[in-house]
Amino acid sequence: MTTTEAGAAVPSEGAGGAVTDHDRGIHGYHHHKDEHLKRLRRIEGQIRGLQRMVDEDVYCIDILTQVSASTKALQSFALQLLEEHLRHCVADAAVKGGEEIDAKVEEATKAIGRLLRT
Repeated sequence: MTTTEAGAAVPSEGAGGAVTDHDRGIHGYHHHKDEHLKRLRRIEGQIRGLQRMVDEDVYCIDILTQVSASTKALQSFALQLLEEHLRHCVADAAVKGGEEIDAKVEEATKAIGRLLRT
């Protein structure tokens, strides 16, 4: 372990020779966090719009159309997050090898399974 200027403990160089973002506890989505938050706020607005539509007794099919759009937006966000997880967390585990890669692949496989069931 080494210590940063801020005093935080950071793991020393790993099997790959370098300390990665993942070693520092930085998640794969970190570099796109602002974009993700903006996207989630937009989805939140869509959901609030659905509440308003129900409150205003809007026609069922119109509400269902908006439900479909909101669902697609969430699915798209989930796929982006999954891609970042694979490129960051799973790739980092692959470099390190051992049991960590098996655990990350199993974790990703289960997440994909959950996404497919929705």
